Amino acid sequence: MPEPASARPAGHPGEGDQLVNEKWGQRRQDLIRFLREIQKAGLPVESLDDSDELVASGLIDSLAILQIVIYLEDTYGIDLSVRGVDPEQLGSIGNILDLIEQERP
Repeated sequence: MPEPASARPAGHPGEGDQLVNEKWGQRRQDLIRFLREIQKAGLPVESLDDSDELVASGLIDSLAILQIVIYLEDTYGIDLSVRGVDPEQLGSIGNILDLIEQERP
């Protein structure tokens, strides 16, 4: 069974695969580092899969979603006030990475 898109880096066949994989991996590491700063005590972010819901898992509370919005704006220049935000897009590590990839390929 193939992995969901958010569980692996999106890639284009050819020479750029390694660069795409490195960029995706770096973005994932940066996001995990940020989530460690805002997470609630008791559940390590490393214990979650990319598809696990961040709020439902207890890792963060709903107010932390605002911190994620600020992180995306500051780090990647993604202006969510212009494009709007679907809470589902910020619900899991994989969804956040997909959003970054859509906005900053």
